Amino acid sequence: MRRIIFYLLVLTVGLRAEEFRPEFSTAGFFQTDATVREAINFNVGWRFIKHDVPGAEAAGFDDKDWAVVNLPDGMELLPLAASGGVNYQGPSWYRKHFKVDAALEGKKVMIHFEGIMGKAKIWVNGHLVKENFGGYFPVHLDVTGHLKYGQDNVIAVRADNSNDSDYPPGKPQESLDFTYFGGIYRDVWFITHNDVYVTHPLAVDKVAGGGVFVHYEDVSEKSAQVFVDVDVANDGPEQNVQVQLELKDKNGKTAASGKTELALAFQGSKKTSMAFNVEKPRLWKPDQPHLYNLFVTIKDPSGNVLDTFRNRIGIRTIEMRGPEGLFLNGKPYPQKLIGANRHQDFAHIGHALPNNLHWRDALKLRQTGMRVMRSAHYIQDPAFMDACDELGLFIVTAIPGWQFWNEKPIFMERMLKDVRNLVRLERNRPSVLLWEMIPNETHFPDEFASRSAEATAEEYPYPGCYTATDARTHRTKSQHYFDVLYANDMVPEHPDKSIFKREWGDFVDNWVDHNSISRVAKQWGEVPQIRQSMHYFSEEWVDDGQENEWPSMTMVYGSSPSMFGATLWHSFDHQRGYHPDPFWGGIMDAYRQPKFSYYLFKSLLPTSGLEHVPLVQAEPFVYIAHLMTPFSPEDVIVFTNCEEVKLTLYGKEVGVKKATAENSPVPRVPVVFENVFRHVDARNKNKKGYGKIDQEFVDGAMMKAEGLIDGKIAAEHIRWPVGRKRRLVLKVDDSEIQPVADGSDITPVVAYLVDAGGAVKRLSDEYIRFSIEGEGELVGGAEHGINPQKLLWGEAVALVRSGINPGTIRIRADVLKDGINGPDSAEIEFSTTVSAQPLLYQELPDNGQAKASVFIDESAELKKLREQLRNTQKQLQEYRLNEVGRQQQDFIQ
Repeated sequence: MRRIIFYLLVLTVGLRAEEFRPEFSTAGFFQTDATVREAINFNVGWRFIKHDVPGAEAAGFDDKDWAVVNLPDGMELLPLAASGGVNYQGPSWYRKHFKVDAALEGKKVMIHFEGIMGKAKIWVNGHLVKENFGGYFPVHLDVTGHLKYGQDNVIAVRADNSNDSDYPPGKPQESLDFTYFGGIYRDVWFITHNDVYVTHPLAVDKVAGGGVFVHYEDVSEKSAQVFVDVDVANDGPEQNVQVQLELKDKNGKTAASGKTELALAFQGSKKTSMAFNVEKPRLWKPDQPHLYNLFVTIKDPSGNVLDTFRNRIGIRTIEMRGPEGLFLNGKPYPQKLIGANRHQDFAHIGHALPNNLHWRDALKLRQTGMRVMRSAHYIQDPAFMDACDELGLFIVTAIPGWQFWNEKPIFMERMLKDVRNLVRLERNRPSVLLWEMIPNETHFPDEFASRSAEATAEEYPYPGCYTATDARTHRTKSQHYFDVLYANDMVPEHPDKSIFKREWGDFVDNWVDHNSISRVAKQWGEVPQIRQSMHYFSEEWVDDGQENEWPSMTMVYGSSPSMFGATLWHSFDHQRGYHPDPFWGGIMDAYRQPKFSYYLFKSLLPTSGLEHVPLVQAEPFVYIAHLMTPFSPEDVIVFTNCEEVKLTLYGKEVGVKKATAENSPVPRVPVVFENVFRHVDARNKNKKGYGKIDQEFVDGAMMKAEGLIDGKIAAEHIRWPVGRKRRLVLKVDDSEIQPVADGSDITPVVAYLVDAGGAVKRLSDEYIRFSIEGEGELVGGAEHGINPQKLLWGEAVALVRSGINPGTIRIRADVLKDGINGPDSAEIEFSTTVSAQPLLYQELPDNGQAKASVFIDESAELKKLREQLRNTQKQLQEYRLNEVGRQQQDFIQ
């Protein structure tokens, strides 16, 4: 039973590694001393209403009948397929009541919104503090002068995600290939610090200034020059201060340090620049993404600390050398950078992902072997960017825009403001590879191209900043302004430019119906998923009698050295505005559950060398993309990162095939065993094993793939014809990342319907009802098909939102309207840990507890008797079913 037990452990969480807790930046910094500079979680307890309410900005407005929500909030829950304008567009209001400790009087107080979708107006105690246009950049506000200390305060936000062509992306949602969604959909932070402080780069309008700006020169394994600019503001009397910098390794060892004096005028600010040398630096690279902590401290002449925090930086240089390829830290990068695009929306909750879901997105993609992401088509959440830094994922970061240009001058000015803000916000991240400073696939004027490139160069006036644009003929005039071209390969008109393939793999035969071999919903089954996988690997097609190869993995790896990287369209299934169908071309679905094509990408994962990448194991794997059903194909396809695959069917060896091919530039290819499966054989082999699952049955009825390295077995995967559905199995899909009790975190829990051996019954469509008890609540109910939920591909997913108190959460799954022959239910527990930041709130949604769908409180003795009765009934009924099965076999014979 060894192999069967192993299969079960894959689905359950009986053996779990110690859970990992990522670090998340807060308003662009990591806190070190809360008594000096503190980041407080401001997400909990907002009053909300989903329509316009005149006068709701007033401090004394009566909002007691409004709902109470925690942020991030997308205004609404949506069905799994929420494309074609399903989501609400229009004004909505958020109001939060809070008290400010009287001890904070004399401190600076900032409120930092990571993202409010659309147009927003923000009031504090009835005073309009800010009007903002655009939904993807942070809004950093000084609210010090508007607060009442030791008393009640209220902040009101009017958020309007209606179509508006005057700010990017500008295109109406009903004409857009993604969805705006809405609300205050990212975190909000309440920041306190002293009158002397390091500024936030988006709060001050300084070219190449504001905050902290780090760049590097003369980088090698022997040494590196680190240059740091720090912008210090003074809202108090003039004084002299000392700026101290200390660069520390992860183990706390100091790598370099420096200090300088600075004279600050009354209500003035000044930039100081320092440089220091780092001996034998640990350089940042995808498979060794080493991060240093840069501690910034401001002191007065008496040695009192006025401001202090840290940033995470990675020492590295990049060079794009056209036909010579990509150079990282002065050396040629030895392989193509392969990855995917990423839209941020998630099933049911739209854009309103908590930090852990963003981080898990990056992790799941990194675990396939990907080393680059493209931001589609807007700046990503800080949590996702933090993950890219830590996991060694390069990213192509982009300003908002998609196939739209407005000739009004205000539109260009706002887009150029986005260009500057993007550099100011992300310039210190080692993960940033390219800057996409043009709206995606857009006929923009030459003036904008020139001004965009100029603005980028002004904001990043050092080596290593590379901009990218389209290489299409109608943009030939503007191509020379940018460093890298988006194309399939080297562009003859620009032979010295580097090339990046921003979108590959997706294929649509017409743009009205969107029929496509690449767009496959997981529930469509085995054969469509196989076709998608093989299309992504290599697809030939015919156009006007000419054979061409559609952009595929094979094309990318076979390109010239000028093309240094490429990103698949797309990593996840996601929603769209202008089409009623979601985009189903992801290698994972909207819940981030894998399709067969996920394992195609995982075949690029190395078998060693990722020891420095958190939670990513470089280990051999083998995966059989075949289910042995009556509808399965005759060919058996196996994905692996091993050198060879040995296939055994019904105890007999079919053969050994290499996972490489002389005619393929791809390091690992799908291993295809042609014409080896007939379901009649599987049926005949299973007759004697009906109703049982033991080693004799498995050996005689299974399909086994063994991954070989140096001729030795390095990995194994087994399949068998899935038997009768026996029970539900639950998995907490936290990717070993610790759930947090902050009132916002969401953890997916996946229910699988399995047979006696633990194989998933993919061809099932029962409804699963989830229930919960403990320190959390279930997200959504029957209205949008969330709970109960219909099995898709043998899976159903519950979204569990943490409460504010750390503790245990227990989830139960049952088949809806279960009968005596139905599958057994399942239960699983997981725990949440205390939030890293304190929570500032006065009220909770439903007192922070789920009030519906909880367990019935039964005594232990009653539960035992009930279970014994059920087991007896099921044993009797199983005997009857086995007898019926034997009679059926005799009749067939």
